[in-house]
Amino acid sequence: MAEPVQEELSALAAIFCGPHEWEVLSRSETDGTMFRIHTKAEGFMDADIPLELVFHLPVNYPSCLPRISVNSEQLTRAQCVTVKEKLLEQAESLLSEPMVHELVLWIQQNLRHILNQLETGSGNAKCTFSTSTTVDDGLWITLLHLDHMRAKTKYVKTVEKWASDLRLTGRLMFMGKMILILLQGDRNNLKEYLTLQKTSKVDVDSSGKKCKEKMISVLFETKVQTEHKRFLAFEVKEYSALDELQKEFETAGLKKLFSEFVLALVK
Repeated sequence: MAEPVQEELSALAAIFCGPHEWEVLSRSETDGTMFRIHTKAEGFMDADIPLELVFHLPVNYPSCLPRISVNSEQLTRAQCVTVKEKLLEQAESLLSEPMVHELVLWIQQNLRHILNQLETGSGNAKCTFSTSTTVDDGLWITLLHLDHMRAKTKYVKTVEKWASDLRLTGRLMFMGKMILILLQGDRNNLKEYLTLQKTSKVDVDSSGKKCKEKMISVLFETKVQTEHKRFLAFEVKEYSALDELQKEFETAGLKKLFSEFVLALVK
């Protein structure tokens, strides 16, 4: 880890030193560092809105943008996505220098303005938000494998809501004990989905206590190719036999993906 980044992390830990304000989620020489900051920002009517900000600093940060996830019990998922987009826009002006504290200060000062733009239907805010999928990396597709779902009904509803809020399409597929999530959409939103999947208490453990998803794996990720079908919606589907599941993949132009990754789960 570069010395300026290490110094930034030490400074952040000192700044956000209150109970539960700072938590390092993971550190890796290949994947970088992920941490969570709990803070507050002024929203409507001067009321403080609690924010949970998850930053993932890649190994070549700050030469590249951090990945950011925004959550709040007092904001809708769509509002959180917009706040994240605005933070990334601000981050672009801070490239090549440690920026996390600057971003936290910026959102504390600007959250109310962003929410007001959404409330009044500001043209600029909506335009920037809605066109981001076309000016970034285009459509991407990813295939995820889940080991199990104990609280299936709640889990499925949560996955459907995340997909809707992040404008992702695809399939949540069940066949026997196999659970697959096939997602298609903007690459940043796919990363946001994966962060939510790993950091939210979406399931329950064997004792019935809410828990985070620890048994998820990314089987495949690539930019959508010309032979790939564009999914128009996100659907939950159950299959009684492997050939039904195979047909779903083949119809979507993903025959090779099925052969290389899905069949290996059956063996």
